[in-house]
Amino acid sequence: MKKLSIDTIISKIQNEECFHAVANDYSLTLKIDRYVNYACAAVHDGHQFRKPLWDNCLHTEYERWYEEDPETKSLVASHPIVLAGRDSRFEYDLNRPPEEAVFVTAWGKELWREPLSKEEKKESLEKHSNFYRVTHALMAKLEEKFGMAIVYDMHSYNWKRWEREVPTWNLGTSNIDNKRFGTDIELWRKSLAEIKFPREIKSTAKINDTFQGNGYFLKYITQNFKNTLVLATEIAKIYGDEYEYVLYPEIIATVEKQLRNRIPEHAAQFYRAHSPKL
Repeated sequence: MKKLSIDTIISKIQNEECFHAVANDYSLTLKIDRYVNYACAAVHDGHQFRKPLWDNCLHTEYERWYEEDPETKSLVASHPIVLAGRDSRFEYDLNRPPEEAVFVTAWGKELWREPLSKEEKKESLEKHSNFYRVTHALMAKLEEKFGMAIVYDMHSYNWKRWEREVPTWNLGTSNIDNKRFGTDIELWRKSLAEIKFPREIKSTAKINDTFQGNGYFLKYITQNFKNTLVLATEIAKIYGDEYEYVLYPEIIATVEKQLRNRIPEHAAQFYRAHSPKL
């Protein structure tokens, strides 16, 4: 993996180069092993929190981890194109628009002892902007090359705090074209429901049950790229214990192994159904 500037990363995408890179400020990673009609993303995978903000933050490291989506990048690490954020959503949230990306409060609790300065906010928002510059370049290249593209927008959620039974997998579809892509959505839901877990974990998959797909990442791509489907895919944190602050590597490996086949199979079905070149 090389450390590259944002401009260099974008230039490599535009030139259709394959590479593994981390941004020179370490805010994101992008792996492109080959250009295919689908990409995987993990915008909330990051846990980094820049040191000058530590003493001013009222939330503990555990409280930040609890609301992040740890290991979501690991779940899709084997795929040809993987884009991931490395910074915590408590520094800036990539799944919210710029005007809401730097929190004042987070999950009902004040985040800062003292309000952030304009310079501190600017530094965070520059990284937010750079992530979307890379996203835009990547999606423009995939639509240019394939005509149609699909993004698997991976997230996780804390299932134990719900007071009802919730699904293992949830697809948020309220901001995508369900009429145009309804068959693709249902095929993905069915595929996720078939995943087998150790420990007798039940696999269920529902649509708009716990979350509706209101994230900025999905909205940004959907609004700017008319021939790209973004599937906001949430897994309940059955791959760890959200209260005990532990992760279960054997379950993470199980999910990754099964998605290794299911994602490209689904992406191929999508391409056959929608590609103008076929």
